[in-house]
Amino acid sequence: MVNKDQVAGVAKQVKGSVKEAAGKATGNRQTQAEGTGDRTAGKVQKAYGDVKDKVKKAL
Repeated sequence: MVNKDQVAGVAKQVKGSVKEAAGKATGNRQTQAEGTGDRTAGKVQKAYGDVKDKVKKAL
């Protein structure tokens, strides 16, 4: 079972990866940095969703 935090986290990771690649391609460091931040935030949110899921299954 997948919860909303896992889905949102993966979506943020994808968005961040695209933004980061666009920043690299255009030489825009700000966009690249924003993409890196979005990707990292997505990883954190997905990990939070994974923990929530494991706790729910354990109870």
